[in-house]
Amino acid sequence: MTTHSGVAVVGSANMDILFTVDRVPSPGETLLAESVALHPGGKGLNQAVAAARAGAVTTFVGALGRDSHGNQLAAVLTEDGIVDTLVRRVDEATGQAFIVVDGRGENTIIVASGANSSVVALTDDDRAAIAASSVLLLQLELPVGVVLAAAKFARSVGTTVMLNAAPAQPLAPELLESLDYLIVNEHEACLIAGSDDLSVASATLASLVGRVIVTLGSQGSALFDGGIEVGMVPALKVTAVDTTGAGDTFCGAFAAAIAEGRELAEAATFGTTAAALSVQRVGAVPSIPSRESIDAVLE
Repeated sequence: MTTHSGVAVVGSANMDILFTVDRVPSPGETLLAESVALHPGGKGLNQAVAAARAGAVTTFVGALGRDSHGNQLAAVLTEDGIVDTLVRRVDEATGQAFIVVDGRGENTIIVASGANSSVVALTDDDRAAIAASSVLLLQLELPVGVVLAAAKFARSVGTTVMLNAAPAQPLAPELLESLDYLIVNEHEACLIAGSDDLSVASATLASLVGRVIVTLGSQGSALFDGGIEVGMVPALKVTAVDTTGAGDTFCGAFAAAIAEGRELAEAATFGTTAAALSVQRVGAVPSIPSRESIDAVLE
């Protein structure tokens, strides 16, 4: 009998290279950036850090290059106490995201998957880690074949399966059938369900997956269970400084709360609180709050 505890994240890790400019350049134009900064990122790594800081024993399955960016991201995992023995070190360059932010706070992002694209199959050790975890948390920045394989395996051994379907893409019925929880924002919900009407899209997804959370930014999130909407979790009223990684913070903290045995609404409130704290600081990983900070707000 396997004892399930903690959160396993199978996902991406990127180094975010953030350029701040007054405006986005026109084709053929060269602009001088006002600043450039490197930040740890990638949806998988962000969510793993969020789960770990929220109090879950967290295991990360992914890939990093044998380069300086890979070394820096490996150090982030170590610093947050994340079990990183299942991270492959490969010859491809570590994943990178090139982010340009203009004077109005609008951004454009280009992602070079690099090492992330090498994660095409699970190892026996990966499967053992998933089987030992209460929750498996997935996103769509790895090849979809390995996402499906991880979800199906987790379902077969009784590990709760969560997918944050981002970046959004059409999802195979086989993948949807393997999920216990689907977490999407309003844009992702509409794209995946094939409807511009959010209420129609949400209802469609709720008919396909047992539990669906549709995050609505400053409006909070809508919760669906057994095909029907069962509640809304309001967002906390805060002044946002940087929303980068807020969705990932929600997902990681929510996974940690479910792994602890919390019910849907309570776990969503916990995740919402973590996300609200994160938008009040700059950067994805640096802004992810600790368990103590989340609990202090909830108390």
